[in-house]
Amino acid sequence: MQSQLWLSDDGFAKTRKLRVAVADQREQNDLLAWRNQALDAEVINLKQGSDAAEERARTDLGMIGTKETFYQVVPPSAAADGESRCTTSRSGLARMAEACSRPQFD
Repeated sequence: MQSQLWLSDDGFAKTRKLRVAVADQREQNDLLAWRNQALDAEVINLKQGSDAAEERARTDLGMIGTKETFYQVVPPSAAADGESRCTTSRSGLARMAEACSRPQFD
Protein backbone atom coordinates (compact mmCIF):
# COMPACT_ATOMS: atom_id res chain seq x y z
CA MET A 1 0.00 0.00 0.00
CA GLN A 2 2.88 2.39 0.77
CA SER A 3 4.45 1.68 -2.60
CA GLN A 4 1.22 2.62 -4.38
CA LEU A 5 1.04 5.85 -2.38
CA TRP A 6 4.59 6.93 -3.19
CA LEU A 7 5.27 5.39 -6.61
CA SER A 8 2.00 5.20 -8.54
CA ASP A 9 0.83 7.86 -11.00
CA ASP A 10 -2.12 8.78 -8.78
CA GLY A 11 -0.08 8.98 -5.59
CA PHE A 12 1.82 11.66 -3.73
CA ALA A 13 3.59 13.08 -6.82
CA LYS A 14 0.33 13.86 -8.57
CA THR A 15 -1.08 15.46 -5.44
CA ARG A 16 2.01 17.63 -5.13
CA LYS A 17 1.82 18.73 -8.79
CA LEU A 18 -1.85 19.62 -8.37
CA ARG A 19 -1.10 21.71 -5.27
CA VAL A 20 1.58 23.63 -7.17
CA ALA A 21 -0.81 24.17 -10.09
CA VAL A 22 -3.53 25.46 -7.74
CA ALA A 23 -1.07 27.86 -6.07
CA ASP A 24 0.06 29.19 -9.48
CA GLN A 25 -3.54 29.66 -10.59
CA ARG A 26 -4.40 31.54 -7.39
CA GLU A 27 -1.45 33.88 -7.95
CA GLN A 28 -2.55 34.53 -11.52
CA ASN A 29 -6.13 35.15 -10.35
CA ASP A 30 -4.89 37.67 -7.77
CA LEU A 31 -2.96 39.58 -10.46
CA LEU A 32 -5.97 39.62 -12.76
CA ALA A 33 -8.25 40.76 -9.92
CA TRP A 34 -5.87 43.65 -9.20
CA ARG A 35 -5.86 44.61 -12.88
CA ASN A 36 -9.67 44.47 -12.99
CA GLN A 37 -9.90 46.77 -9.98
CA ALA A 38 -7.58 49.26 -11.68
CA LEU A 39 -9.67 49.14 -14.86
CA ASP A 40 -12.90 49.60 -12.85
CA ALA A 41 -11.41 52.67 -11.17
CA GLU A 42 -10.41 54.09 -14.56
CA VAL A 43 -13.91 53.52 -15.95
CA ILE A 44 -15.48 55.30 -12.97
CA ASN A 45 -13.01 58.17 -13.37
CA LEU A 46 -13.82 58.51 -17.08
CA LYS A 47 -17.58 58.47 -16.40
CA GLN A 48 -17.52 61.01 -13.57
CA GLY A 49 -14.99 63.65 -14.59
CA SER A 50 -13.96 65.43 -17.73
CA ASP A 51 -10.30 65.72 -16.66
CA ALA A 52 -9.62 62.05 -17.34
CA ALA A 53 -11.32 62.25 -20.74
CA GLU A 54 -9.25 65.30 -21.68
CA GLU A 55 -6.07 63.55 -20.60
CA ARG A 56 -6.96 60.54 -22.75
CA ALA A 57 -7.71 62.82 -25.69
CA ARG A 58 -4.30 64.47 -25.32
CA THR A 59 -2.24 61.32 -24.91
CA ASP A 60 -4.08 58.86 -27.16
CA LEU A 61 -5.51 61.10 -29.87
CA GLY A 62 -3.02 63.99 -29.88
CA MET A 63 -5.71 66.62 -29.34
CA ILE A 64 -5.07 70.09 -27.91
CA GLY A 65 -7.43 72.48 -26.16
CA THR A 66 -8.79 75.64 -27.77
CA LYS A 67 -6.93 77.88 -25.30
CA GLU A 68 -3.69 75.91 -25.56
CA THR A 69 -0.75 76.47 -27.89
CA PHE A 70 1.04 73.50 -29.43
CA TYR A 71 4.83 73.74 -29.69
CA GLN A 72 6.95 71.16 -31.45
CA VAL A 73 10.70 71.13 -30.94
CA VAL A 74 12.63 69.75 -33.90
CA PRO A 75 16.06 68.45 -32.89
CA PRO A 76 19.03 69.79 -34.90
CA SER A 77 20.39 66.27 -35.41
CA ALA A 78 18.70 65.96 -38.83
CA ALA A 79 20.84 68.77 -40.27
CA ALA A 80 23.98 67.34 -38.66
CA ASP A 81 23.34 63.94 -40.28
CA GLY A 82 23.93 65.37 -43.75
CA GLU A 83 20.39 66.40 -44.74
CA SER A 84 20.12 69.72 -46.49
CA ARG A 85 18.54 72.67 -44.76
CA CYS A 86 15.88 72.76 -47.45
CA THR A 87 14.81 69.20 -46.66
CA THR A 88 14.85 69.91 -42.96
CA SER A 89 12.78 73.06 -43.35
CA ARG A 90 10.28 71.28 -45.59
CA SER A 91 9.83 68.50 -43.06
CA GLY A 92 9.57 71.16 -40.36
CA LEU A 93 6.81 72.88 -42.32
CA ALA A 94 5.05 69.56 -42.81
CA ARG A 95 5.24 68.97 -39.08
CA MET A 96 3.86 72.41 -38.38
CA ALA A 97 1.01 71.86 -40.84
CA GLU A 98 0.26 68.53 -39.21
CA ALA A 99 0.24 70.15 -35.77
CA CYS A 100 -2.13 72.88 -36.95
CA SER A 101 -4.53 70.33 -38.40
CA ARG A 102 -4.87 68.46 -35.11
CA PRO A 103 -8.42 68.31 -33.77
CA GLN A 104 -9.26 70.53 -30.83
CA PHE A 105 -11.63 70.11 -27.93
CA ASP A 106 -13.19 72.52 -25.45
